Amino acid sequence: MSAPTISLVIIAQDEERNIARVLAAAKDLVDEMIVVDSGSTDKTCSLAESAGARVIHQDWLGFAAQKNFALDQAKCDWILSLDADEVLSDPLRAEIAALKSGLASQDCDGYRIPRILYIGDQPVRHGGFYPDAQLRLIRRGAGRFGQRMVHEAIKMASPTSVVKTLQHPMLHYAYRSVSEFNAAMDKYARLSAQEYFKSPGYESRLNPFNYYVHPLWTFFYRYFGRGGVLDGGLGFALATIYSDYVRKKVYYLKQLAKGKTV
Repeated sequence: MSAPTISLVIIAQDEERNIARVLAAAKDLVDEMIVVDSGSTDKTCSLAESAGARVIHQDWLGFAAQKNFALDQAKCDWILSLDADEVLSDPLRAEIAALKSGLASQDCDGYRIPRILYIGDQPVRHGGFYPDAQLRLIRRGAGRFGQRMVHEAIKMASPTSVVKTLQHPMLHYAYRSVSEFNAAMDKYARLSAQEYFKSPGYESRLNPFNYYVHPLWTFFYRYFGRGGVLDGGLGFALATIYSDYVRKKVYYLKQLAKGKTV
């Protein structure tokens, strides 16, 4: 029996910083590479094509819908869905290569992959940022991304689906600096508030505990309870920013409740 085939799918826009190394790390493991681009103005498309990927243009549909569109382009037995800044580490590549030949006989429908967040060239191994395992490798048709504005994730189609977690991590080169991480957390806080605002009973989130106590607890839990202190000054900065992200979600929700835009 021949080994099952794997499609790599990625959504991208202006990802020239990472796209070449993301594709290079996965190329020998997969049978096709698909990049769904939503209108890059940099070298993303040319770099992807040079690496052997098929580039498809699709106007932006939102995170979940764009990723589901990418899933629909895949033709292989399994799909490896990566973000455009997630690089397979060498140990992970070896683990997937060993796994691939047995995928057909596996009683598993999907695999989560741990990931290490990088701020610039510095890995963040504590503070609740690792292992952060994400469902990334699934049988084609076994799952789709849930419709959320932010923090979208693959939801398996069947409640009896078997999902396992791989041992080795991918490397998440998400932010070039702490200030870039801070800007992203502000963006995510706005999107989360918009998501909450559309839900019945959102008013229950607008209480003093969520605005004052929960952010403070988040800082202490991440910095001390989850070992962020072991990442030094970077760990302190990230715990502070994440605590503020928790507060901002409530702040922006309050603004929406007052009829303001965020």
